[in-house]
Amino acid sequence: MLLSMTGYGKASRTYLDKTIHVEVKTLNSKALDCSTRIAPVYREKEMEIRRMIQDSVVRGKVDFSIWITKDESVDSVVVNTALAADYHRQIAALQHQLGLDAAPMTADTLVPLIMRMPDIFTRTDNEELTEEEWTVAHDAIAEALAALEAFRRQEGEALRHKFEEKLDNIASLMKQIEPYEQSRVEKIRQRLTDNLRALPGVDYDAGRLEQELIYYIEKLDISEEKQRLANHLKYFRDTMDEPLSQGKKLGFIAQEMGREINTTGSKSNQAEMQNIVVQMKDELEQIKEQVLNAL
Repeated sequence: MLLSMTGYGKASRTYLDKTIHVEVKTLNSKALDCSTRIAPVYREKEMEIRRMIQDSVVRGKVDFSIWITKDESVDSVVVNTALAADYHRQIAALQHQLGLDAAPMTADTLVPLIMRMPDIFTRTDNEELTEEEWTVAHDAIAEALAALEAFRRQEGEALRHKFEEKLDNIASLMKQIEPYEQSRVEKIRQRLTDNLRALPGVDYDAGRLEQELIYYIEKLDISEEKQRLANHLKYFRDTMDEPLSQGKKLGFIAQEMGREINTTGSKSNQAEMQNIVVQMKDELEQIKEQVLNAL
């Protein structure tokens, strides 16, 4: 199974008068790089949230957000009436002590004064986190991470089809080399023979020439490279079928494929063969670029 490191997931859950929103986005990265934006009420659960992300994402650059929106009909700020009554009581006592009972403060002046006193307003969104609310938030996070995994699975399938296409192209190009590989033996023999005949006054042993030619051809033989490349192509396909996504392993296999293609190119002494090798390198380079997105 192949998964992409690029993904997106979101979820929303309702609890009492608030809606809990969760959003998670991922991009490719060599290791887990997690950036979080967490609503203040859930800060105490940050370590648990990070463990959930790590268990699900495994690897990649993660941008995680959880925030709350409230019903507009519900006031987020209320007056602390008990404290206001206490302020009123102290003001009345002060008036009495100062002998100002004859001219008491009116409501028009008393209410604005009390409203400016410290802590007269209380925010309702600063309540402590309850187990019931955390259960709802936890479910929202799990749902967003599940949506992220589904997205990465879908993108992984697209990557798989791309890899299959490129692997088939490399295998096909390798077969296109075979006719040139067979014909170049005779061309090499003919070129060497013609060069020897062109030398004036030089006589040569045909048997010794044949021995030297065999040695020369063996140095240019690419049979082992072809076999190893075919094995790497199969190993790449088998790795994509493993239960867990193996992006790093696929990258290592692609490097080994590159070594065999490069060696084939160094042994290709014909322009037609070298052109095919260049096409193989191009196909492999596209695999290497895309394998960076594989988990």
